[in-house]
Amino acid sequence: MKQFKRMLCVGLCICISFTLCGCGLNNGTKKNRITKSMKIGITVYDHYDTFILELMDSFDAYVKDLETKSGITISVDVENAASSQSLQNSQVDDFINNGCDVICVNLVDRTDPTMIIDKAKSANIPVIFFNRELVEEDLERWDQLYYVGAVALESGIMEGQLVVDACNNDFNAIDKNGDGILQYVMLEGEAGHQDAIVRTEYSVNTVTEAGYDVEKLGYAIANWNRAQAQTKTVQWIEQFGDDIEVVFSNNDDMALGAIDAFKASGMKIMDFPMIVGIDGTSVGIDAVKEGSLKGTVLNDQDGQARAIAELCVSLITGDELPSDIVLDEGRHIRLPHQMVTRFNLQDIIDSK
Repeated sequence: MKQFKRMLCVGLCICISFTLCGCGLNNGTKKNRITKSMKIGITVYDHYDTFILELMDSFDAYVKDLETKSGITISVDVENAASSQSLQNSQVDDFINNGCDVICVNLVDRTDPTMIIDKAKSANIPVIFFNRELVEEDLERWDQLYYVGAVALESGIMEGQLVVDACNNDFNAIDKNGDGILQYVMLEGEAGHQDAIVRTEYSVNTVTEAGYDVEKLGYAIANWNRAQAQTKTVQWIEQFGDDIEVVFSNNDDMALGAIDAFKASGMKIMDFPMIVGIDGTSVGIDAVKEGSLKGTVLNDQDGQARAIAELCVSLITGDELPSDIVLDEGRHIRLPHQMVTRFNLQDIIDSK
């Protein structure tokens, strides 16, 4: 698969740095270093993922802003791992050989960061993992490993709360067959992925803990992918028809795939089951505005992008992070989620 590359270089074309590669926040003897330029290497698990694409767009904007404020020339190389861990490992090799000062990794396989960690540690280059959280024991293997993301179970709880709130408001509008039970289908993001597992579990548990009975009609792995979700939902519509009352989706792209399937069936939006997603992508927000997606959970991609950019600069210059960015236990930055419905939609849009 052709590699996806993006170069961001403002000002000087040649990076001249007076810093040592890999100097980090945890080394108190190297703070406030004079820095003229820095190089950041970023590898993402799949650049076709809408959330990741939007996060990287935001990252580019924040880097440009930081260049203007700091006077530091920042060169950024973004690579697409195309869902291949071996390819991602090779990309990290290239970043090291090309003299990157910081490496940012959106892991393909959250359980297999060993090679990346070992290579970066040997080269003394700090690594910021983001969005796809590695196992905590791996993160603790070196004091120059960091993670930027969110709390996965929070997103699952909030997705379930979207359904609970709708049921509390008008249960009969959701329970279309009037049997007192919510018949649902579940679109899960990825087999064995922590976020997918937690979002699946906590979304449904939140509904049952609120006192509502549920019945699972169908479940499918759709790999965060809109087209795969549409294909599976078409099958469910043929199998269950109007019995589907709720569609849980681990992300907005798969929720949109379900919406595509219901639209293709000829069903009017007003007759759709309650479809909920997670991420708060721009297309997800548009679907909430349209009314086809009843709610989503904003996974703050802008906040994560800013945190990654600020952490990169802080690691190289030794400057303190902004006061509103908290580095928990010296290695975690976690951004909160927020529920999005038609009731607070405009506030969300205005804040972006």
